[in-house]
Amino acid sequence: MSNLVLSTRAMQVINKSIHLFHHFGFHTVGVDRIVKECGIPKATFYNYFHSKERFIEICLIVQKERLKEKVVSIAEYDQGISAKDKLKAFYLLHTDLEGLYYLLFKAIFEIKLTYSKAYQVAIKYRTWLMNEIYSQLIKLKTDATFQDAKLFLYMIEGAIIQLLDSNMVDEREKVLDCFLVWFV
Repeated sequence: MSNLVLSTRAMQVINKSIHLFHHFGFHTVGVDRIVKECGIPKATFYNYFHSKERFIEICLIVQKERLKEKVVSIAEYDQGISAKDKLKAFYLLHTDLEGLYYLLFKAIFEIKLTYSKAYQVAIKYRTWLMNEIYSQLIKLKTDATFQDAKLFLYMIEGAIIQLLDSNMVDEREKVLDCFLVWFV
């Protein structure tokens, strides 16, 4: 699935739709709105993507691949920074409500029952991310467990939920610092 090849026009439709899904949700953005906003005929949409479910799956795959590139660049190419700083970078990348992870996070809650194949894209990303988190945690503390990586992911998702509450103060960094103290 990662060898997905899409035309420039199809990518423009996907990018616009990712924005729409991100801000308005998967159920409130229908095919009619997508084709109107993108300025394409409905037949072209179905020629490119075949169904709304397949389209959502493709949007999530594109978003997942973009996010994986960022995580890999932090984990592997930023050789000058510590595992602790890499974990902070993972955390801040994933808790950004305008960032790449928010759509995958949103998909977990909005499409599980209606678009199960697309839902699996988000779930598989979470599993991959937990492995990346674990690989950094084990560098900080040799007896770190996969449960610690799960806890880190739950902290990310809890921070997103907290940020969605407009009455809450942004405490993301404090929570992260408390967690990382245990690993130093």
